[in-house]
Amino acid sequence: MIHSLFLISNAGDLFLEKHWKSVISRSVCDYFFEAREKAVEPDNVPPVIRTPHHYLINIYREKIFFVSVIQTEVPPLFVIEFLHRVAETFQDYFGECSETTIKDNVVIVYELLEEMLDNGFPLATESNILKELIRPPTILRSMVNTITGSSNVGETLPTGQLSTIPWRRAGVKYTSNEAYFDVVEEIDGTYNYDPVTKILVWDIGKLNPQKLPNLKGSLSLQSGAPKPEENPSLNIDLKIQQLAISGLKVNRLDVYGEKYKPFKGVKYVTKAGKFQVRT
Repeated sequence: MIHSLFLISNAGDLFLEKHWKSVISRSVCDYFFEAREKAVEPDNVPPVIRTPHHYLINIYREKIFFVSVIQTEVPPLFVIEFLHRVAETFQDYFGECSETTIKDNVVIVYELLEEMLDNGFPLATESNILKELIRPPTILRSMVNTITGSSNVGETLPTGQLSTIPWRRAGVKYTSNEAYFDVVEEIDGTYNYDPVTKILVWDIGKLNPQKLPNLKGSLSLQSGAPKPEENPSLNIDLKIQQLAISGLKVNRLDVYGEKYKPFKGVKYVTKAGKFQVRT
């Protein structure tokens, strides 16, 4: 599946690489650099880049490109989800996912990547399990490891692997538990565009559940401007607390298998993500 992983800074420096099956030359990233030069913004780099012998699937997180090399066709969203999980694991372990932090903890980074993939296939991706396999770095632990020559790798099998719920350790008990449910919806509406700041502002005002907002528009190029080689991407930032645009409501919520009396509540949030317009 995933043969290699390259981490590239926003400045174009390839500062880390990891290979699982066979070593693939860094020259394969030249196709990625060409796509990066054509993109106006880092977020506009195509997530899947086809080369004569490989597929490059990448994401952009915290000013770092995570570029994976694939030799056969696989579901791109599966690889993209794994790359996001890698970035989130670094964030969880080191407090931030940055080039400096990764370089300062390069040994632990390689240990994590070794556990997260087995021969190129995802193995242990839950933070709960990884923290028992590889202990998070601390100042005291780093000093002890330097003096004794030991590592952060655990010596026992993680209890999470023995649980029917991978993300929850076996035998965990809480005094208060909460269950959250996300309701994801898409909405439409009208907007105003400022050509100077290049920011599109959408003022919804008061929402009427009986009449849903509707957003319509068209994308045009300036006179004489060349047609872009790639489809443009529109980034929309939208969040409405305690509201579900569709009017969907949860009338009943039951929790089984627990002896305590849980607190049951439903939180509604309407938010937008990234939309890609294909021409």
